[in-house]
Amino acid sequence: MITTARLNATRYAPPGTDPVALRLGSDGRLWAGEGEAARAVVVRRCFPWSEPARYISLRDENHREIALVRDPIELAEPSRGALLDAMAEAGFLFEVVRVFEIEEEVEIRQWQVETKQGPRVFQTRLDDWPRALPGSGFLIRDVAGDLYRLPAPVTMDKRSRELLWAFVD
Repeated sequence: MITTARLNATRYAPPGTDPVALRLGSDGRLWAGEGEAARAVVVRRCFPWSEPARYISLRDENHREIALVRDPIELAEPSRGALLDAMAEAGFLFEVVRVFEIEEEVEIRQWQVETKQGPRVFQTRLDDWPRALPGSGFLIRDVAGDLYRLPAPVTMDKRSRELLWAFVD
């Protein structure tokens, strides 16, 4: 959900609707709004630090908050895709390119993966499953709150597909 501040009034939108449209511009920046009213914004992580992929503040060049995104999953496409891409650029989102190993331990699943940002090891709770993203791919949130985007498994190498088959369709 996005909360937008306008003249000291706060407007809430139901999940799947956006009071502020988000898009990536040809200049690579995230833009909020449409037409002449569109402004370039930057993403800033808010508290709590235990939820780094939630509560994302979108700020203009004067550091004023334009919108607050509670959870990117609640946004409609294409705003969600634009925000996730901007978060990835800001280091909030890791893009998985290969899965090396998935081990289950007591209450925890440990993932060893290669991301576009380099090798990573992270943990998820056993009852946390990858969430399907509109279009294709999946999103995983680890126990520290970091987000990992998996592409459609059919686009991944054989070993990755074999490891993922039990977790995704």
